[in-house]
Amino acid sequence: MSDMMQHQIDAFVRREMLPEREPPVTERGVVKWMRENLFSTIPNAILTVLALITLYYLLAGVLPWLLNGIWDAPSVRACRDILEGARGGCFAVLAERWNQLLFGFKYPSEEYWRPTLAFVLLFVAAAPVMFFKYLPRQMLLFTAIYPFLAYWLIWGGPILAPIVALLGFVVGYVVWSVVVKKSFAGAFFGAIAAAVVVWWIGGLFVEGLSSNTILPAVPSRDMGGFMLNMILGTVCVSLSLPFGIALALGRQSRMPIIKWVCIVFIEFIRGVPLITLLFVANVVLAYFLPPGTNFDLILRVIIMITMFASAYIAEVIRGGLAALPRGQYEAADSLGLDYPQAMRLIILPQALKISIPGIVNVAVGLFKDTTLVSIISMFDLIGMIRGPILASTEWNGVYWELLGFAALLFFIVCYGISQYSQWLERELNTDHR
Repeated sequence: MSDMMQHQIDAFVRREMLPEREPPVTERGVVKWMRENLFSTIPNAILTVLALITLYYLLAGVLPWLLNGIWDAPSVRACRDILEGARGGCFAVLAERWNQLLFGFKYPSEEYWRPTLAFVLLFVAAAPVMFFKYLPRQMLLFTAIYPFLAYWLIWGGPILAPIVALLGFVVGYVVWSVVVKKSFAGAFFGAIAAAVVVWWIGGLFVEGLSSNTILPAVPSRDMGGFMLNMILGTVCVSLSLPFGIALALGRQSRMPIIKWVCIVFIEFIRGVPLITLLFVANVVLAYFLPPGTNFDLILRVIIMITMFASAYIAEVIRGGLAALPRGQYEAADSLGLDYPQAMRLIILPQALKISIPGIVNVAVGLFKDTTLVSIISMFDLIGMIRGPILASTEWNGVYWELLGFAALLFFIVCYGISQYSQWLERELNTDHR
């Protein structure tokens, strides 16, 4: 290459880097995000403007009501006097009736620490089940003890009662472990019989010690407030899942009697409104019991709500079982597994993973349906608002504040359940990694 050509190349080829320049304003930052997400097309821009106008009017109406709210007043009339015609909420009702909203109006105030402690321990007991990959399995021992401990804390009475109940389950599990290798049905019915015998014998001792208690007994009719919703929601969801699994497996059983019993139960429960079952628990069920029988109302309601939720969960799990390819069942057979082993080790883990969204949907609906007990004269959170609080002359007419507070509590619980289910789905989604 001649010197003349090299000189011409050097004249047109840059040998040093130019300083970096920022992109145009329309291609970076908030402007770019708004242009791409809010005003990308004319219809999107119109929808964005309409949404902003709607949001403005909502905030213009709600924010003054929230920011000018009165938190310290003895009655709704005092709130109106303080506001002097200005817009503002009377949140003083929440501060004054806080304990009634949470615990009901008959639970002894000096015993509030007991349901509060049971509520805190609920997270400790649920943690090893919810986060089973990250916590030691030894914590499951406390999970197994917690239902009996929570019962004793909330209801009080002789400590021997929950101990006998726990002992019945332990003896039943021992009988199950010994007999299940020989016969599945024999182990099932043998465990139930052993537990019933322990509870019957233990009940004789508990009756003799009913007057000697560490914690004062609180009858079920004194339960109320959001505590009652939490008790019904937690117990019924926990019980309906195993019953739902049993019903789903029973509906697919090759034994005609078991199959048709499960089908009739599921279809009947799904065809009856929950409020009808609650009225049955409250009124009709007493006519079928022997005279003088005092069957606890909360226990009756728990049975009915559990039956209702079990039927729906059974159908959700049946959908998960139907979604599994036939090869999974054949793989279990080729490994020489019997029916319980195949269900426990291969079929149910996959079916339950598929059924998680449906089960969570039923659980969220069930927790919200616990407010229906207010119709049968049980003072849960909604019953407290509709009954003693709004009926009082001091707070008659305060609707938005009380119902908004109830909606906030239920939203926190239901949103937490939804977020946990999504996290659990990501944790169990190992097929595509």
